Amino acid sequence: MNIVHLPSANERAFPIGGPILELDGISLRFGGVKALTNISFNVLEHEVRAIIGPNGAGKSSMLNVINGVYAPQEGKITLRGEHLTSMTPTHAAQLGISRTFQNIALFKGMSVLDNIMAGRILRTKANFLEVAMQLPRARREETENREAVEEIIEFLEIEHIRKTPVARLPYGLQKRVELGRALAAEPKILLLDEPMAGMNIEEKQDMCRFILDVNDHYGTTIVLIEHDMGVVMDISDRVVVLDYGKKIGDGTPGEVRSNQDVIDAYLGVAH
Repeated sequence: MNIVHLPSANERAFPIGGPILELDGISLRFGGVKALTNISFNVLEHEVRAIIGPNGAGKSSMLNVINGVYAPQEGKITLRGEHLTSMTPTHAAQLGISRTFQNIALFKGMSVLDNIMAGRILRTKANFLEVAMQLPRARREETENREAVEEIIEFLEIEHIRKTPVARLPYGLQKRVELGRALAAEPKILLLDEPMAGMNIEEKQDMCRFILDVNDHYGTTIVLIEHDMGVVMDISDRVVVLDYGKKIGDGTPGEVRSNQDVIDAYLGVAH
């Protein structure tokens, strides 16, 4: 499969910066089951950071810790230099962390336009009365939100389906709409949970292109989980590898590809 590759450092519109997100000693347990054990890594501003590992490695649990679905029993999370003592999904969204899910979570009876518009909720300050009476702030925000959503629709090349109910769309386009809704929140960090799961080759190529375009056009920092190793190696700046809830590798795609512990994990070598 011919995947679009990450641009070189001197071609990037937004050069990679310092750490925007740091996880230090994260441990997560469910009863007696250890989902994550002493995981530490960072995410640099404007980079594409991948989290990979075999099934059951703890990848989704780590993403759930980052956006506040799970609260770890140990460790700390630092966002833009600020230590976060507690986190909820709403708090994470307010801090600029947006997310897509492994299983599509769209409003199936609503149009593409309305689904993406739902992502603007945190950008809306007008109260119910202002909206009901169409007062100036409500009208201004409605105009701003629609302009932002139309820009995303054009960016993702889905103008032709903007009024189509998402339930009528093929799987690959539904995933693109979900990406659009996440972008509507104008996130600083975008978490992508298996954005290409279940896609055919052409859909994967399109999604890879859009992920890199999001990073290049908006400067959005991206953290993604993906099972397709070829995709990960082509579009990621750095990769962290989990296995049985522990970190076994961290580095550039080339460094991870040659890491013997990573090779053993993917080949199923006994622990």
